[in-house]
Amino acid sequence: MSDQPSRLTAPGDMDAAAARQAVLDLADEIHALDASGDTYFYYDLPDDPEPDRRFPFATLITGDRHDSFSNLDREGVYRLNVGVSRQTYESLIGAPPPRAEADGSYDTGHDYTALDRIMPHPVYAPMNWVSVLNPSRQTFATVVRPLLDEAIDTAGRKAARRAAG
Repeated sequence: MSDQPSRLTAPGDMDAAAARQAVLDLADEIHALDASGDTYFYYDLPDDPEPDRRFPFATLITGDRHDSFSNLDREGVYRLNVGVSRQTYESLIGAPPPRAEADGSYDTGHDYTALDRIMPHPVYAPMNWVSVLNPSRQTFATVVRPLLDEAIDTAGRKAARRAAG
């Protein structure tokens, strides 16, 4: 991994604030929890009897506080992570990796520092999470948006089941 600062992939690309807002704009039920510069996206129903049992369907991570595999401490670099179905994960990437390396990452053959490329999450790949560093607006619209739509739909169904008791 390079310690050199990275530029965004092209003029007009989404910075972290624009990506955060783009996710929030996808559905009224999306709630963002911001912590230490990162954002965790949840599906909220007003009558959810167990809001503490929610799990984020997507995250936007802006630094190396949780892991350093993507070298997110580069200026302007962030990682958008989305939890998808196993079928979707496998259609994009192939089978999830079977075991972690000694450093906690998964050797998937992907460059976890590459910008604007869908790849397995360096730590949560076995849980069918995919990632993209600094997606361009085109990548967001054509690749990431359908993944987020799936994740939102899944989170909404889980919230509705919790609310139904």
